[in-house]
Amino acid sequence: MDLFSSIMLGLIQGVAEFLPISSSGHLSLFQSFGFLTVGEDTMFFDVLLHLGTLLAVFAAYWSEIKALVLEFFTMIGVRKLPAGQKPDRLSRRMIFFIILGTLPLFVILPVKDYIDGLYTNTIFIGCALLFTGLLLFLTDRFGRGNKDVKNATIVDILLVGCAQALATVPGLSRSGTTIAAGMGRGFGREFAVKFSFLLSIPAVLGANVLSLIDAIQMGIDWSLMPVYLVGVVVAAVSGYLSICLLKFITQRGSFGGFCYYCWGAGLVALILSLIR
Repeated sequence: MDLFSSIMLGLIQGVAEFLPISSSGHLSLFQSFGFLTVGEDTMFFDVLLHLGTLLAVFAAYWSEIKALVLEFFTMIGVRKLPAGQKPDRLSRRMIFFIILGTLPLFVILPVKDYIDGLYTNTIFIGCALLFTGLLLFLTDRFGRGNKDVKNATIVDILLVGCAQALATVPGLSRSGTTIAAGMGRGFGREFAVKFSFLLSIPAVLGANVLSLIDAIQMGIDWSLMPVYLVGVVVAAVSGYLSICLLKFITQRGSFGGFCYYCWGAGLVALILSLIR
């Protein structure tokens, strides 16, 4: 792992993790087609990159996350409310939704090894990118709702959670799939984006704990830590800017440009897979 590869991987992770274009798909394609060369034992670096993008979510939604954390501590009795202050019902409802939406991920655990095996299948990733583009295209044209945390239903949240579980396969964008599922269920654009990113927090933390255990067992090359940290900073900064861009587009535009990008990237992946 050299400094250039660390910076590029951090940039790809930060940009593609939050823009609906699939970070896992892009990382796999760049490595599979030889555009980036990295060492074999990079699991620990992958964990750090995901922590970097997690920091971006905290920075972009700090006020909402802080309110949720404080209300969670109140719910479990660790924190007491000041006299006369009532519980934050909307925060409690959002906490319940995040927990509920995370549950479908546990169904994926028995087939995790099979899904991991798809990361080198560039034809599958190309097709998954085409499907991501289709989801975004349909969302732009038929996703017109106004549901938010006040009136979303349990079925709505479970379906978004199932979409997140499905998006663990490489090439399917986690943010794009969950946003599309939310808007397909009638979520307002801004709520669909915010819930997608908040829902990613327990998913990323849980996946990183499992990956970190594996990485420690495989061994960590601590001499590469300075190079790793550069990639983490790049992932965090580019991730934060990507979230800001997506929020801006959500307020003022559509996801049309992303669907065309995914179609183009998917076609290129398929062509390169067939001619190499």
